[in-house]
Amino acid sequence: MALRWLQERTRHITDQLDAAYAQPGRHWLTDEPEHERALAYLATGTAYQLTLYDENTRYVLVAYPRGAAS
Repeated sequence: MALRWLQERTRHITDQLDAAYAQPGRHWLTDEPEHERALAYLATGTAYQLTLYDENTRYVLVAYPRGAAS
């Protein structure tokens, strides 16, 4: 569920960014090995972070495993 949340939020953010700034997020959305890495982090109790940005704003998406302290 955490990966789905990250994907949904990434889509929302990239839809609002200019094309050049949206490209890393769009790439992440199709990067299966990176999704597997995120799942592996979460399965071992480690948070996974994805950062997107534009000229003036930084978007930091963090998924914590269930029971992990923030």
